[in-house]
Amino acid sequence: MSNAAPVLAIVGVGLIGGSFAAALRQAGRVGQVLGVGRNAQSLRRAVELGLIDEAVDAETAARRADLVMLATPVGSLGAVLASMRPHLRPGIVLTDGGSTKAEVVEAARAALGDRIACFVPGHPIAGAERTGPEAADATLYRNRTVVLTPLPENPPEAVARVRDAWRACGAEVIDMDADTHDRVLASVSHMPHLLSCVYMAQVASAEDAGRRLGLAGSGFRDFTRIAAGSPEMWRDIFLSNKPALLAELAAVRAVLDQAEQALRDGDGPALLAMLDHAAQARRDWRRDPQ
Repeated sequence: MSNAAPVLAIVGVGLIGGSFAAALRQAGRVGQVLGVGRNAQSLRRAVELGLIDEAVDAETAARRADLVMLATPVGSLGAVLASMRPHLRPGIVLTDGGSTKAEVVEAARAALGDRIACFVPGHPIAGAERTGPEAADATLYRNRTVVLTPLPENPPEAVARVRDAWRACGAEVIDMDADTHDRVLASVSHMPHLLSCVYMAQVASAEDAGRRLGLAGSGFRDFTRIAAGSPEMWRDIFLSNKPALLAELAAVRAVLDQAEQALRDGDGPALLAMLDHAAQARRDWRRDPQ
C-alpha cells in the first residue's frame, strides 16, 4: 500500500466493513474507498453516508485496491476470493473480519492457490446487533482486540500492513493460531449468541409469547440483545466452527444438567455454590463489555 492515498476496498459494507472504512478514513489512512456487495441499494446508501466513494464489482476491486477487507459471511468468502484471484494486482493485501478462522483459511487456500500469501486472516472482537451501512461506526474498534492468524506464506510486510491498519482504527492487535482462535471464540463469542437465539426462539414460540414479552424487563433485554444480529452471518459462523461449538455445547449442557438436578432435588447448597461461583467469576472479569 503506497504512502500516497492508498485505495481501500470493502467487500460487505455493513457494520464490520463499514466501520473499518470509516475508522481508516477518519484516521487519514486511506484515499479512495471502493465498496463491493450484493445489494445495490445498500451500496448506494454507503456512498450517501460517505463510507465508500464508488461501488464496484469484486474483480474491479482486485485490480484497483491496495488493501481489501472482506466482511462477508464466512460461507461466501471462498467464492469472492475465487472471483478476485485472476485480477489481483501486484502487492495487494487481502484480509477478513470473519469470526472463524480455520475454515476461512481452508477456503482461502482453495480459492487463491499460489496467491495465498497476500491473504492475512483476521477477526475483530467487536460488533453489535445492528446491520447494514447505517450500523457503521468509526469508533467501533477503539480499545477492542483484533486477532490475526498469519499464514506461513505471509510476507512480514503484508502482516504489518494489516496490523497497522487495525491499530489506526484504535484496536489492540494480537496473533494466534487459527485452531486456538476457533476453540476459544466458540466459548466466549459463538456460544453466547447461540444461547441467546435459542432462548429468544423458545419465548417467541410460546402460546402466550405476547404476554411474556409484554412483561419482559432489563434482564431479558440484555440477554437477548445479540439475538437480533444477522441470521445469515451467524448461521455461517456456527456451521464453520461446528466441531468447537459442539464441544462447548456439550459442556454447557453438562452444567445445565447439574442445575436441573439441584432443582429437582431441592438442593439449595448446590444451587448456591453454582450461583456464587458464576457471580464471583463475573465480578472478577474486569473488562467492560459495553
